[in-house]
Amino acid sequence: MLDTNVIFAAALGITEPWYVESVEFNSEAKKLEIHLNFKKGSKFPFFNEDGSIESNSAYDTVEKRWRHLNFFQHECYLIARIPRIKNQADKIQTYSPDWGGLSNGFTLLFEAVLLQLAKDMPVNRIAKLLNVSDKLIWYVLERYVSQAREFENYEDVSKIGVDETSLSKGHNYISMFVDLEKRRTIFVAEGRSNETVKQFKNDFTEHNGDVLQITDVSCDMSPAFIKGVKENLPNAEITFDKFHVLKIINEAVDTVRREEVKHNPILLGKRYIFLKNEVNLTAKQRQEKQKLILSEVNLKSMEALNMRETFQQIYHAQSDIEFVLLLTKWHEWVSNSALEPMKKSAEMVKKHWDGIVQWKKSQINNGILEGLNSVIQAAKRKARGYKMKHLKTIAYLVTSNLNFGKLNYACQPTEKA
Repeated sequence: MLDTNVIFAAALGITEPWYVESVEFNSEAKKLEIHLNFKKGSKFPFFNEDGSIESNSAYDTVEKRWRHLNFFQHECYLIARIPRIKNQADKIQTYSPDWGGLSNGFTLLFEAVLLQLAKDMPVNRIAKLLNVSDKLIWYVLERYVSQAREFENYEDVSKIGVDETSLSKGHNYISMFVDLEKRRTIFVAEGRSNETVKQFKNDFTEHNGDVLQITDVSCDMSPAFIKGVKENLPNAEITFDKFHVLKIINEAVDTVRREEVKHNPILLGKRYIFLKNEVNLTAKQRQEKQKLILSEVNLKSMEALNMRETFQQIYHAQSDIEFVLLLTKWHEWVSNSALEPMKKSAEMVKKHWDGIVQWKKSQINNGILEGLNSVIQAAKRKARGYKMKHLKTIAYLVTSNLNFGKLNYACQPTEKA
């Protein structure tokens, strides 16, 4: 019959010179403590500053304790005498065992579980589930994200998307910079000013990126982003994300509808007909829309909706020339209309003409970034909000596809969002 200590050593993957010395189980405290030791006379490596390695016996030892994966429903801890080694120059190093994590007090396997859980669960729930301080969990997550980012290489990045997400509605924004070709976040900055683009440039350069190699940037029409791109990414052509352009035109349509509904009850309860695309309308909404089209009342709202739908069709143009021609005709039509909100949207299009036309050439948009943003928003909702530095950490964790395997053998590659 196998010795219990031998069984636990095999389960833990403990190899010489280490061995399981004893196992203590406390059923009342629901804890399992596994005591490890090393064979007498064992030698351990000492890493000198010049790169050379000495092999020496322990000078003395210090006891350390690590939280490990739960043993069924019981907390499990590894406890060991860790050798300190002295080199020929009388300098002392503490040995780092293979099972020890990046943070004092956790094993690599336990940290791997924390990383995996944090992608799907709020940290406060993980803290309760594993009986660990949320501050310690955040420390682990932030350290892994920070160190994993040191391995990042952006030498092949040439097309990026920029967008922001808020910590709470209308307050405390973070800006996300995404590699559109690899569909992952490569930089997160606090705020949404032109300074965030400068911060991106500096970080990008530190990770072997060449800002002169960035040819395309997709963003909204934020003056700050536009200014930042022009100042820091000199070879980049700006594409104004079509979804943001349409959002502004949609808001103009809704403004027309809200003003008209005050005087025309036929529009009551019809808001979603004007906000949704035709393919997204329910059968009932399509019928209601058809009634409005056939109505003898000349509705300003329907005229505004027609303008928006016509604008959307421009993006199906077969060539650059056709795109510009259709956009020009749309601008003239809407500018000469009597609908002030729509005329303002036409002015917006004219002001950002080059970036809107650029879409036909670049064919890039922030759809990928919006998808990553939704992942972050979902995580934020589950946690009922994060502090700013924590939101940045979560953004990297769930959307950056960082390679934690270089830091921890137990970490599986992050799936792309």
